[in-house]
Amino acid sequence: MENQDQTLPLITNDAVVLGLLLATLAIVFRTAASDHPFWKKFYTYVPSLLLCYFIPSIYNSMGLISGEQSNLYYIASRYLLPTSLVLFTLSMDVKALLRLGPKALIMFLTGTMGVIIGGPLAVIIVASFAPEIVGGVGPDAVWRGLATIAGSWIGGGANQAAMLEVFGASSDLFAAVLAVDIIIANIWLGVLLYGSTKTEKIDKSLRADTTAIQEVKKSIEEYAASIAKIPTLSDTMMILGIGFSATAIAHMGGDLIAPFIETHYPELDKFSLTSGFFWIVVIATALGLLFSFTKYRELEGAGASRMASVLLYVLIATIGMQMDITAIVSHPGLFMVGAIWMLVHISFMLIVAKLIKAPFFFVAVGSQANIGGAASAPIVASAFSPSLAPVGVLLAVFGYFVGTYGGWLCGILMQVMAP
Repeated sequence: MENQDQTLPLITNDAVVLGLLLATLAIVFRTAASDHPFWKKFYTYVPSLLLCYFIPSIYNSMGLISGEQSNLYYIASRYLLPTSLVLFTLSMDVKALLRLGPKALIMFLTGTMGVIIGGPLAVIIVASFAPEIVGGVGPDAVWRGLATIAGSWIGGGANQAAMLEVFGASSDLFAAVLAVDIIIANIWLGVLLYGSTKTEKIDKSLRADTTAIQEVKKSIEEYAASIAKIPTLSDTMMILGIGFSATAIAHMGGDLIAPFIETHYPELDKFSLTSGFFWIVVIATALGLLFSFTKYRELEGAGASRMASVLLYVLIATIGMQMDITAIVSHPGLFMVGAIWMLVHISFMLIVAKLIKAPFFFVAVGSQANIGGAASAPIVASAFSPSLAPVGVLLAVFGYFVGTYGGWLCGILMQVMAP
């Protein structure tokens, strides 16, 4: 018991943790809106969105709180995320979204290929000078653990679990690669959030055509301006009622559909169709799209997307508290493999973006739809514009379908390349 106590964070009460996270978000936004010269200069170089993500990770790394022992991420991803998806999508202009064209899908598939090829390539590179890092036999063969990262980085947690079952990595190995997965993926998320504040410069270097994206943003922003009003208590209650009621329906659907498919069509597990979270995201997004064709779309004028952003920022903070930067010291070799792997993925994204003149928005969302899945793809998309959050959701949902196959192929290739 004594050893167990030593691993406990200073704050174990989730109510206190939530208060700390919300106080942190409040301070960040208050200082970001300040006219004080120091803060104006500070936020010129450090985006507020990045702080909302990294400060909780510092709390976790210091042992002040524990993302692993807290239930806040589960609550935020299951309750707040689907609600925010509904509120983001109810104001969406579907016709304008379709005008974005095929580049978003091309960049998503490029990201998938970057993960599939990056894993084996990282194994080859590291094996050339330190074969013991990517060696091992039986359940402790490192490639088996790396295959679970491939599943996570293409489809998400459900696909990662599938790869764990398929390739049978030992529990100790899986714990080590899980740290690599979380930290490398979250560092990249931080880079993308920072990049979202430098979009114009990056698009200029990519010679990207941003016309379609600007048209979608303009269309939705003009609509929001045309119906803008000072929200009443009734409006705010309506927004929350619509959002959380749709989330309730999404959970009911997930609780019914996922077990039914698992019982009667277990072979569909490879498409993540037996995952309750998959159906929650799909149903919530579908309901939001449905509402966009009704009078509920006018709730955008009373601040529906602003409320969605509040919920999403809470999710961002809970994602940040999952990252313990100090874990890099425990498995430096595996983190080197993960870093090389991620660099290959990034290189694929940037090369193809340059070739097809894709905007950085498609690079960021296409990458995060693979690496982060449905929990973080809309975060990155909304960092560019709240009206674009649905693009991240739709691509992430597509990732569920290709994740198991892509993860399996990557795992087999790493097995072949392992020493």
